[in-house]
Amino acid sequence: MTSPPGEPRRVAYLYILPAFAIYAAFLLWPIGRAVQFSLYDWDGLSVGTWAGLDNYLAIVADEGLRGAFGHALVLIVFYSVFPLVIGLTLAAILNHAKVRGLAFFRTVVFLPQVIAMVVVAVAWRRVYAPDGSLNSLLSALGLDALTRGWLGDYAFALPAVGVVGTWFETGLVTVLLLAGMSRVPADLYEAARLDGAGAVREFFSVTLPSVRAEIAVALTLTMIAALRTFDLVYVTTRGGPGESTSVPSYEVYHRAFGLGQVGSAAAIGVTLTVLIFVVSFGVNRFADRRLT
Repeated sequence: MTSPPGEPRRVAYLYILPAFAIYAAFLLWPIGRAVQFSLYDWDGLSVGTWAGLDNYLAIVADEGLRGAFGHALVLIVFYSVFPLVIGLTLAAILNHAKVRGLAFFRTVVFLPQVIAMVVVAVAWRRVYAPDGSLNSLLSALGLDALTRGWLGDYAFALPAVGVVGTWFETGLVTVLLLAGMSRVPADLYEAARLDGAGAVREFFSVTLPSVRAEIAVALTLTMIAALRTFDLVYVTTRGGPGESTSVPSYEVYHRAFGLGQVGSAAAIGVTLTVLIFVVSFGVNRFADRRLT
């Protein structure tokens, strides 16, 4: 039996070995060590004691940790759902109307993505301050009753942080969808119009099915961003007031460097990694099934 043409497969493995070695050293090895640490009760300095799955069980039993993961799920709405709705609307209007200066608009709407999140957080913290621009605007409109310390209010702190995420991610989603819509053949729109389709039916029958792949990419990126949010929460609220804006990434930092509970922090990090993988895998599997 003759072998397939070309070099043996083992030679091909040698080609990918350097990249795999770097991947293993900087990703697989740290993840493996995090899993190891998560099985110990360890403060990062002294000798740790075996804890087994206690750190993982604490995530379920601890109301604060359950709340942190719940807050991350709430942020998914602000980071993914709202930007997707806004992005689809903006992209459809701009693509349909063929607005002049579209390249400039893409640059402007994408601008938040090139600004460090720490800078964004500092700017929005000033906007939300009791004497900030948001309260000043409300006072100028005669809505003094609505003014408040937004980041210090138990009811509004998490939505306030979420609005920043919506503002930050909308540009990315809009640009992705605009790129997808620009590749839709004009013949499809002409055929829909000949069938008597209006703008709304044209959107749902032609545009939306044609950008499913871009929607999947946008949802994957924004959901991951929502689940691993740290710098925004750290700069604006530090998990407060109380624990009303605490999220898993912040809990990892707080427990490891604030409370000296490295084992618990590692367990939260591993759980968050698994959750991100499951969400990403589910979104892409759903998209692949709909595209076939």
